[in-house]
Amino acid sequence: MFLVMIACIGCEWHLRTDEQAVKPAVSVERYDQIEIRYLTTGDVASLQQMNTSYPKQTRTLIEDLLQLGQVDEALIHTRFYTYFQDSTLQLLLSDVKRMYDDMSGIDEDLSASFLRLNKMLPHVEIPEVYAQVGSLDQSIVVGRGMLGISLDKYLGEDYPLYLRYGYTERQRKTMTRDYIVPDCLSFYLLSFYPLQVTDEPTPEQRRQHMGCIQHVANLAMEHEVFSSEYVDQAAKLMSDSSLTAHQLLLEF
Repeated sequence: MFLVMIACIGCEWHLRTDEQAVKPAVSVERYDQIEIRYLTTGDVASLQQMNTSYPKQTRTLIEDLLQLGQVDEALIHTRFYTYFQDSTLQLLLSDVKRMYDDMSGIDEDLSASFLRLNKMLPHVEIPEVYAQVGSLDQSIVVGRGMLGISLDKYLGEDYPLYLRYGYTERQRKTMTRDYIVPDCLSFYLLSFYPLQVTDEPTPEQRRQHMGCIQHVANLAMEHEVFSSEYVDQAAKLMSDSSLTAHQLLLEF
């Protein structure tokens, strides 16, 4: 039975089913759910789905994020499975499954933010986004035309494993669900606008450039998530000089 939506346009009533509703611009592919099923049960069908439906995601996870070897090596998937049988990583998988059963709100926020970003920077296309579970390594992975969210890095600032492994209070404040969208925007922007300097960049240059990236991310979200003196400098520079977002990111 379909959910029926009624829209009034002018003086006419139009019926629309939920299947005809507009899909969000970004819908996070739940690769993590298939990954978790394989790593917790050894389900062969899940492994086959990872390889056939998500080959780029699987290659990125095994080769780039976990660095377990080449995805086409003999017994690589046995190595992958065995790696995650550690009790700590099994707990991590369980907690990700429990905390991120529903990501619909994140889909909506990503869609709205990336649509705004695309209006500011038309050449920055809306990416294909998926979720995965790493081993407390990188939070966002950009590459192979995709953007991957490592949900194990967003389990909350008081998550016991973060405390056990010595993450600082400052780091843990950004390891929450609320930082998924801002991190996606900022890391994706960095892939289009890396810091352009002739010599090795100084720490000051890195902080200034990151401030520009984070200011544009704030604009895309219509909310000041990132806050620092460098973000403030970027906002003032853009305002005083009437720079576009592209000019700001390209020149600074």
